[in-house]
Amino acid sequence: MVTLRPAAPDSWPDVAAVMGERGDPSRCFCQYFRLRGKAWSDNPPAANRALLETQVVDGERPPGVLAYDGGTPVGWCAVAPRTAYPRVVASPNWRTDHPDAWVITCFVVPVGHRRQGVAAELVYGAVELAGSYGATVVEACAVDTGVAGRVPSADLYRGPLSVYLSAGFTEVSRTSPQWVLVRRSAGQPGTSGR
Repeated sequence: MVTLRPAAPDSWPDVAAVMGERGDPSRCFCQYFRLRGKAWSDNPPAANRALLETQVVDGERPPGVLAYDGGTPVGWCAVAPRTAYPRVVASPNWRTDHPDAWVITCFVVPVGHRRQGVAAELVYGAVELAGSYGATVVEACAVDTGVAGRVPSADLYRGPLSVYLSAGFTEVSRTSPQWVLVRRSAGQPGTSGR
């Protein structure tokens, strides 16, 4: 059974383990939506890693949720207020009438733990985390795999639409056939809707 935990200062080694040593997560460290322009393109992976470590260890609130299988970290979901993500604020894919919404920007589930429901659990954990910090609405820009067809796993970092719909999100808008803005109420801690 998967257990969830906000990314607290003592969990940095677990966050780093989920990001791994290869692939997009090990280069991005969930900074793509937090940086724009040259701030993103000029930032090397080591700098992105240092930024996420600072956000986990010294941030005013956890920047995401970890999933564990026993004591092994098996997944990560980034969630924060919309204003923490300049790229989200500027993107037409994320246009909203809820500027105070929290947003889920990405998932990382290492190979070997995929297709086991980890992302679905992480969505609930992200909604609970947002609600515990006073959020009333949580949004995401999901990938509609039914329209997009077979999508490489690296392109599913925003999360498949089916996972969000199963967690009580509803479709708000589409800027393309595959990008779907979804939303749900954050509710109160302990009432994630499961």
